[in-house]
Amino acid sequence: MSETTAAVAAGTLPRRRLRAAAPVWLLLPATAMLLVFFVYPLTAIIWRSFTDPAIGLSNYTALLHDDVSIKILLRTLRTSLIVALCTLAIAYPYAYAMTRVGPRARSVLTVLVLLPFWTSLMARNFAWYMLLQRGGPIDRFFGAIGIDDVVLLGSVAGVTIAMVQVMLPYMVLPLYSGMEKIDRRLLDAATSLGAPRWRAFVRVYLPLSIPGMLSGFSLVFVITLGFYITPALLGTPQQSLISQLIGTQVSDLLDFGGAGALGAVLLVVTLLVLFAVSRVARPTAALGQAVGRE
Repeated sequence: MSETTAAVAAGTLPRRRLRAAAPVWLLLPATAMLLVFFVYPLTAIIWRSFTDPAIGLSNYTALLHDDVSIKILLRTLRTSLIVALCTLAIAYPYAYAMTRVGPRARSVLTVLVLLPFWTSLMARNFAWYMLLQRGGPIDRFFGAIGIDDVVLLGSVAGVTIAMVQVMLPYMVLPLYSGMEKIDRRLLDAATSLGAPRWRAFVRVYLPLSIPGMLSGFSLVFVITLGFYITPALLGTPQQSLISQLIGTQVSDLLDFGGAGALGAVLLVVTLLVLFAVSRVARPTAALGQAVGRE
């Protein structure tokens, strides 16, 4: 009997080890893809920023003393911040409406917000090109009400408007995901205790929706930092963003070290933004939980 038990145990032990190691093996394809197509190119870019044309910090020193690069970097940060705030202002009531309507209307609203994903980015940018150009629908509309020469093509404002439309789904979906989990009985409880509807919304619902707001804000802000096609088609070289400057240094100037330094700085800025959002999200999430308990 003991020999049989030992044989069974010896047979089941390898199977247990295989089952325990299965998640690790499943991670290998994705890990390999990340290493080959993300980690290796990123490491090569950063390495080149310190070694091309000479080993040292010459590329970063030149970047700090280049007023044009600093100006473009600040313009990129400002544009990304404006895009994130505008998409938040538009997406918040839209996502809130998605939580209030019935299943059929919610399906329609979801399809509408997902339409940009089903349309080519180039097609959307050329559509905005037609809308924003001189003599386009926007120019004709403002001309009809007595405001002439409203030409947004080639301006930061026009680029910002197009980017807001492109990035809107990335804000709506995290907001809706967070709002859907909020228990609306908390609002009913607040109103039953004498609070007006608007105060119950501000004091109860809004704090609980902050994690979704931060998720959407950080997602839109980070993606907007690296936008290239929309600023290149709808903007001008005089109003370029950081991705266009990196492209110019690589393709026209062949300054791979300087482009790598710009890319490294942009990566550091992105990591700082994500770190700041995570630091803000922790106390706000705790506040939301406290509000929910109350």
